[in-house]
Amino acid sequence: MKPTIRDVAKKANVSVSTVSRVINQKGYVHKDTKDIILKIIDELGFVPNQLARSLSSRSSKIIGVIVPHIGPTFYGELLEGIELQAASSGYKTMFCHTGDDPERELEYLRFFEEYSVDGLIIASNFTNKDKLETLNIPIITIDHILDENIPSITSNNIRGGELGASALVKRGRKNIMVFRGPSFLLTTVERTIGALNVFKDNNLYVDIFDFDLVKPDTKLIEQILINNPKTDAIFAFSDTIALATMNIIKKIGKKVPEDISIVGYDNTAFASWSSPRLSTINQPVRLMGQQTFIKLARLIRNYELETLHDVIDVDLIERDSI
Repeated sequence: MKPTIRDVAKKANVSVSTVSRVINQKGYVHKDTKDIILKIIDELGFVPNQLARSLSSRSSKIIGVIVPHIGPTFYGELLEGIELQAASSGYKTMFCHTGDDPERELEYLRFFEEYSVDGLIIASNFTNKDKLETLNIPIITIDHILDENIPSITSNNIRGGELGASALVKRGRKNIMVFRGPSFLLTTVERTIGALNVFKDNNLYVDIFDFDLVKPDTKLIEQILINNPKTDAIFAFSDTIALATMNIIKKIGKKVPEDISIVGYDNTAFASWSSPRLSTINQPVRLMGQQTFIKLARLIRNYELETLHDVIDVDLIERDSI
């Protein structure tokens, strides 16, 4: 029986996708790992399917993008950045949103394979990671790291958590709450780590509540605030949560920032339109989208990446809500 790519991957103790990147010279593989794979290919006498390789080398000038949902805030701006940069390089973009549904993920993978996309950007919490190797194309993740061998671009979420927490501590707030996103998200975990580092350094205990980042439960927010009347500050991990909370604060007869200071996250356009204007952590979402396509395009052209995982810095935009 002829050796297969899976035989090579098993003996080299790597994924099939890693072996595929070596064979097709697409994507980043550490030199030592590449040497081991090439040695095993020679030892086993593995012969790649030349027809499949020649077909895969034809460029469709199409890239795929997978997001959990499409909205006017983070993902909307992210998609604009990707599409803008892709169009300037002559690429068309296929946007697909999964709703975090594993079946829809598989459906879109088959769709991308049918259209022979040149590369794929994943911005969702992708659960079918093992199926990605079947595409045999460059893949980049954005806003999270899906696999240490898959290139990524993220913002500095730990730093963002530190900045938001520090702003509230400097204001002299003592009874602070954190309204964050789902705890399984890497971005949520990293922002929490950054914020708690600051709070612990200042001997402050904070209460943490999890919400949907896009559609927070406003009734729950109201109940939390009513049952915790001493709360004097809130760090929200999205501008959507922050703005919803500001409305609830007004509803229960309190004022921002006189009674409760609040910091959001993302620096969406709505943050500067609210009253009072929302202080927030700015992450350059459109730039993240543009840089992700630039990195993917380099992989498509078989360029070796200088860094596998890029981190883009964030900063605090201080307005009136602190």
